[in-house]
This record gives sequence, C-alpha cells and structure tokens, in this order.
Amino acid sequence: MWNVNFKFKYGDVEVYFGPKSLRDNLSGRLQGCRRVLIITSKSAARTSGALSDVIEMLEKQKSEYVVYGKVTPNPYTSVVDEAVKVAEEVAVDAVIAIGGGSVIDVSKAVSMLISTGFKASDLVLGRRPCSRGVKLVVVNLTHGTGSEVNRFAVLTIDGTIEKRGFIARYPDASFDDPVYTITLSKEQTLYTSLDAFYHAYESATSKRTNLLVQTLAEEVVGLVTKYLEKALTSPGDLEARTMLMYASMLAGMCIDMAGGSHLVHAMEHGFSGLKPELPHGAGLAILGPLIVYHTHKAVPKASARLLQHLNPEIKPISDDAEKAMETVRKFQEAHGFNKRLGDYGIVESDLERVLNFIEQTIVERFSANIPFPVTRQLIEEVVKKAL
Repeated sequence: MWNVNFKFKYGDVEVYFGPKSLRDNLSGRLQGCRRVLIITSKSAARTSGALSDVIEMLEKQKSEYVVYGKVTPNPYTSVVDEAVKVAEEVAVDAVIAIGGGSVIDVSKAVSMLISTGFKASDLVLGRRPCSRGVKLVVVNLTHGTGSEVNRFAVLTIDGTIEKRGFIARYPDASFDDPVYTITLSKEQTLYTSLDAFYHAYESATSKRTNLLVQTLAEEVVGLVTKYLEKALTSPGDLEARTMLMYASMLAGMCIDMAGGSHLVHAMEHGFSGLKPELPHGAGLAILGPLIVYHTHKAVPKASARLLQHLNPEIKPISDDAEKAMETVRKFQEAHGFNKRLGDYGIVESDLERVLNFIEQTIVERFSANIPFPVTRQLIEEVVKKAL
C-alpha cells in the first residue's frame, strides 16, 4: 500500500500523502490565490524539484508569486519579520512553504503576521493576532519535522539563545510527497529520521500521553527501525522514503495530541539556540540516549513498548534503564551517528548560560510533560556526559 496516495483531515489541515500527490492535487488547493509568497531555504526546494513544480502550477493558473529563500536551520525571529515585510509589499493572499521544519515554522508565523503589526517575537512570547491569517500551503521536504500536520512552531529570538516552541497554527493544506525527499543527503536522512524517533518516544512517555499517542508512536519507531538503513544505503528507494515520511507524519500528530515533546527537546533547544549550526536532529541524538535512561526508569512500560522494536530483550522494568540507554545509543551508532556537543563548538564556559535557559523553559513549557522530576544536577550530568 505504500504507493497508494490518500488524503485526510487532521485538526484544521487537509493532508495529501504519497508519491506524486503534489502534482496531482496542488492546483486545486491554490484556486483563488492571486499573489503568493513562496518561502524556502537557500537550495533544498530547488534541488528537490519541488520549487519548479510549484511554480509551474502557479504560472498555469496565472498567479503572481515572489520567492523568499533566506530561511536557515534554527531560524531567528528576524527572518520571519523580513519575510512578512516582503509579503506585505506585494500584498500576497497566500503563503506556500517548501522545505523542512525550519521553513514550515517560519511560514506558519509569516502567514499569521501579515498586515497585523505584530512581530515574530510576539508570537514566540505568547501574544498573537486575533485572525487565523492568510492561506498557508505546505510542501514538506523531509521525513522528520511533523510540523506539516501539527500546530506548533519553533523560533529563536534574535540576540538571545532563546529557541522556543509555541502554538502557531495548522496549515490549510499540506503535502507529504516522498518524491522530493530522494535528494536528502545521508546526514539529513539520518538526522530527520532521528527527529521523528524522538517525537514519538517523548510523546509516548509524556505525562500527557494517551492510548492513541502510544499506538501511533509504536508504529513510528517500528517504521524507523525497519526503513532507516534502506534509505541510508539506497537513497532512491522510494518505498523507504515513503514509509519514513509516513512515520514522521504520525510522529508529528503524536506530539500534537500529547501537547508537545519533553526533556530531550527542552535541552536541545538550548544548545541549538546557542549554536544554530547544530542540526536539530543531531542535537536530539547527542542528548537523547542519556535522557532515555531517566525516562525508562520513570515510565518503563511506555518506554519498553517502543524500544522493544530496537531490542526485544528490553523489559518494562526500571532496572532496564541502562539497557534502554545503550540500545538507543547503539542504534544511532549503527546508522553512523557518533557526534558530541563539543563537535559543534560547545564548551564548558557556555554551560551556565544554556542551563539557565533550559531550567527556565522547563518551568514555563515542559514540566507538564516530563515524566520525572528534573533538577539542575540532573541536566548538568546529562550535558557533561554529552560534551
């Protein structure tokens, strides 16, 4: 069934999934759009072929468009504000995001802010316009974000290390077309897939989890376990790309239903806020196994349900916390991941500032999700082992 396209409604977004789903369905979602802002990163939209396909459809229906292609990983609020200014200058009535999580998050914010007078930092800090915003269509280019199906976004406030997740909006329509993921590099393939893994694991072990979240999360981990190696060794394997994108989509729904992620993301945000060159998925993978130890000790049944796909010998008991940590670490290493925080220029003198922010964001946003008490000593121990 992997090559059978389908669509469904989740929240406020209509999702189109499967190979060639974009070319088959996009024009119908752009009816009435006269002027469009296309938001991309520097090269991924062009390299994948998605940008040319979108432009071809816009030109067929005689829609005007402008491309804003300055989104970088772990984007700052100033990028959103600049894109809003471009959108207002040409009076767009729709935004199309073509990219991964950073592009999608920027686009969510831009679509909400056009002609409102609000700034991106207002959204990050919880102040938002009354209106939903202009039409937002998302073309997802990775199998890691989940942002194409959920209501969350993440931005870093300029001049700070404050990388914060916040409730933004659902897109109006999203396209998960795995054809455009074939051009992902080996590194991007690995990092985005690990992002999906941690979305699933954190949502399933959250204090706000539920039966549906745990069921979907188990499917995610099973699919990542089965298909990641195939995508890494055979980048053009469309079945593997499709199933990893399906896993990522389900993981995005998981964190939406569980009200967000927990400690792995809380800590990673501090370090990629400090060093934007740290890829999000890499940051999660550096910190993740160490936090899996504490998570499995606290909620062994939920943890084991997922990790048994990696190692059937893991038991749903707290005494297997060490085995759970080593299982995740070895899974990552077996697929080529062996990075440390120090590889991205993070040194001990950075820690005080980052740990202060992590403590703050745990209190403000993540404490309702984390299934065990978090002390300053605990996060310091995790970070020192990750350096």
